[in-house]
Amino acid sequence: MRLAFLGPSGTYGEQAARLLAQLEGLAEVELVPQSGIRAVVQSLAKGDCDAAVVPVENSVEGGVTACLDALWEHPDLAMVRALVLPIRHALLGSGSQEGASEVLSHPQALAQCSQWLADQLPRALQLPTSSTAEAARMVAGSRFRTAIASLEAAQEHGLQVLAYPINDVPGNCTRFLLLRRGDRGSQGPLASLAFSLHANQPGALLEALSCFARRRLNMTRIESRPSKRELGEYIFFVDLELGDALADLEPALEELRPLCEHLALFGAYPLTNLATEEAD
Repeated sequence: MRLAFLGPSGTYGEQAARLLAQLEGLAEVELVPQSGIRAVVQSLAKGDCDAAVVPVENSVEGGVTACLDALWEHPDLAMVRALVLPIRHALLGSGSQEGASEVLSHPQALAQCSQWLADQLPRALQLPTSSTAEAARMVAGSRFRTAIASLEAAQEHGLQVLAYPINDVPGNCTRFLLLRRGDRGSQGPLASLAFSLHANQPGALLEALSCFARRRLNMTRIESRPSKRELGEYIFFVDLELGDALADLEPALEELRPLCEHLALFGAYPLTNLATEEAD
């Protein structure tokens, strides 16, 4: 079993991949790091890997746009399971916090620590990287460069923990998805889909969402992304709570389908929320 994740070693994606593999009962898993979220999805779509783990949503910064775009490009992929992972960022380096003139990390991590950085390192240059662990790798040995990454990344790359935790919101967490090729599951409390409408006209989106409302299917998320074809044309990503209403999903989709130019159901799947367990 080859399982792709956003690398290198030490990322939150690697943590999520190990946990999701355990939850699925996968044995003899080979973790395969990739250099970007699109590369993670592509490795699965092309058959280079058997499964993939990607971040789809953060509680502070919202949807991970690279993941949403990649999923729309590959509607044949299925969501198998979701995991909500608490995120606790640390400032890592080989020098001191006072001597830091550059801070490297993934753009989402920089945004999640923006207030802390403004207060503690207001003059430091913020530089985006492909992942938090890649930032940790790049700053190893530097006296003036620091990275925002996990405690695991500090151990992996031999860095000192200069400050922890530094995320602005204590309850910061990210939802990760386990993706596979093949049939989409129909069992689970959560379902995900995406659609584009035939026309941009008054009431078009309301009519589409009414297909769920009439069957009392609660939306836990709705997000739009540009279609990249023309200005004002959007793709809508929706998560639905199913609960006991699993039988109502297919009639809702049948009613929705004629309104859509494209409709992709990514599947129904179980969700494990470690943030809730941590709070308990």
